[in-house]
Amino acid sequence: MDSKYSLIGNGNKLNISQFKIKPKPTPILFNRRNGPSSPKKVKLNDSESKPSLANGNKFKISIQEQRTKLPVYDKKNKLLDLIKRHNTLIILGETGSGKTTQIPQYINSARLQNNGKIAITQPRRVAAVSIATRVAQEFGNGQTVGDTVGYTVRFEDVTSKRTKIKYLTDGMLLREAMFDNLLMEYTVIILDEAHERTINTDVLFGIVKNAQKVRESRNLEPLKIIIMSATMDVDHFSKYFNNCQAVYLEGRTYPVNVFYTVKPHDDYQTASVATFFKIHREAPANHDVLIFLTGQEEIEAVAHQIRVLSKDPEVEGPPVRVCTLYAAQPSSQQMTVFNPSPQNLRKVIISTNIAETSVTITGIKYIIDSGMVKARTYHPATGLELLKVQRISQEQAWQRTGRAGRDSEGTCYRLYTRSQFEMMQKSTIPEIQRANLTSVALQLLALDIHALYFDFMDKPPEDAITTAFEQLKLLGAIDNVESSSLTSLGEQMVKFPLDPRFSKILLSASNFGCLVEVLTIVSLLSVESILLSPPNKREQVQMIRQKFFSAYGDHITLLNIYREFSNVGQNCRSWCHEHYINMRNILQAREVRSQLEEICTRAGLTLSSCGSQMEQVRRCLLTGLFMNVAELHRDRQYITLDKRQVVSIHPSSVLHGQQPHFVLFTEVVQTTKRYLRLLSTVEGEWLQEAAPDYFRTHSIKCARES
Repeated sequence: MDSKYSLIGNGNKLNISQFKIKPKPTPILFNRRNGPSSPKKVKLNDSESKPSLANGNKFKISIQEQRTKLPVYDKKNKLLDLIKRHNTLIILGETGSGKTTQIPQYINSARLQNNGKIAITQPRRVAAVSIATRVAQEFGNGQTVGDTVGYTVRFEDVTSKRTKIKYLTDGMLLREAMFDNLLMEYTVIILDEAHERTINTDVLFGIVKNAQKVRESRNLEPLKIIIMSATMDVDHFSKYFNNCQAVYLEGRTYPVNVFYTVKPHDDYQTASVATFFKIHREAPANHDVLIFLTGQEEIEAVAHQIRVLSKDPEVEGPPVRVCTLYAAQPSSQQMTVFNPSPQNLRKVIISTNIAETSVTITGIKYIIDSGMVKARTYHPATGLELLKVQRISQEQAWQRTGRAGRDSEGTCYRLYTRSQFEMMQKSTIPEIQRANLTSVALQLLALDIHALYFDFMDKPPEDAITTAFEQLKLLGAIDNVESSSLTSLGEQMVKFPLDPRFSKILLSASNFGCLVEVLTIVSLLSVESILLSPPNKREQVQMIRQKFFSAYGDHITLLNIYREFSNVGQNCRSWCHEHYINMRNILQAREVRSQLEEICTRAGLTLSSCGSQMEQVRRCLLTGLFMNVAELHRDRQYITLDKRQVVSIHPSSVLHGQQPHFVLFTEVVQTTKRYLRLLSTVEGEWLQEAAPDYFRTHSIKCARES
């Protein structure tokens, strides 16, 4: 397919490479794809699923009527009977079955939780918030979120003493377990979206399994565990949870026609835009589109292109509402994707893999799947945690495809060839087997558990666990790598919902007299980038931001930006627009900063400021990030001190084009090269002082070689 539209919207015509779709695809039926193959599964459905609500009237029936139309509704009594009889139960419920919103309500109405609470974990913040909001609406009687139904996500707790049903991220339940390892507040814990196998969910599997066992042995209030998912290896899960019963609940899914490209397309952003306008030209209004991309920057760029091009008078099709969905957005912004579209308007949602399974968006008729995802992978051998865009698995591809078959027959355009699909991994590698385990090791030590002896469903590589303990020892959180207990510093570090390195930096800041500044920097590093970089305005952006640039690097530059933002007052929107600052992200950073400041105050830290003396700030950053230092060598290459890896300064850094002898970096991104991002200059003589044990075994060339 040819496109005559400019992707930047500046009037220049840009020819997109031909994008051909196979004319006669084979329809793929999803409603029985995850059917019962294991003898442990009990199939609840004994009749055909109810027909879909038509797109035109789905918002006209009452919320209570909508509940009765869900496939799970007719199975309520059978489900409750199974939950009563089994302490642990696996429920496979296809997308759209109603399992996440309805089953907690059924348990609550039957009072199966007795006087305890029902916890439902979600891998993502947006899911916890949106589902809790919906379930609170279904309760009616003027109830709002925070009454009977509430949610808890990082830096936001919307619950009360009246709350009985609590949706929360898996990370938040894990934090609660650190302070009560038997989770006595809950009598039912539902681990939802278990197939995603996030690092926190995998750790929770072991913690809730142990809590259930200990509570039973001590004759305490019993704990029921329900594991829910749209798809999973049932035998593997059942075996881990003591050969528990599994039940299969059919959803309401429809055929989805899958189209592959004739040839590979590396520029999937351009292909996404081109494919959207092909759909836009041909499909009826109110047929909404969901595009899967990898991250905020890509999503915002494609959203901008679609907004501009859809207003071109030559473009055929109805008006377009563009919605974006990614983890860094404030909850209020994320909620807009669930708002129904007015008649004769097309909604296009551009999302990360959040929309694969975590949230259900009605009205989607078309999927555009880039086939890519952004994943963080840790390599103990190189000491680098790489943020890399990579191919999804076949399992993820089918999850994405299934989002179009919720209300009626749908279509999925895959921006890759059939042979590329067949070369994808069958399923996604669990995060626990590819992540830096330092945070996990610290959290488990807070529960007096050594990670080497923890009951993981799939054990992480031993070298990754060993590396995590070596890092915790260097940070001062433990005395030795065999230790099953924390030092007093380690106990303080656990109080922060942060990477242990950043917790250490905050705890060191009082000694350097710069806690005010370091709180700001850590908060800005805890959210998505606050810097907007429109590709067609790079020089203009550079000129406007010049006043913020610091010769000391990116951390101090970010601090300078935040300081001016804090003094702007009510004109913050126009100030952000003028300086190309992402207002949503900087406001979120301000909220995170406020929460971290509270924790610092409770920990007895003194709120001190170093004013314009930035040496203290850079020295303080070294106390946590000393393993992230690279040195310039005679061939003008940077090499990491930790594992001697060749790296380069990222072009987005204010230090790009300069050659300081030592740089401290926050993260590594792999594209054509390994790039260091978010840097500060540091002095060689500071290194020994920051971490004497570490630098005793890592050679430094303190004199610049010529």
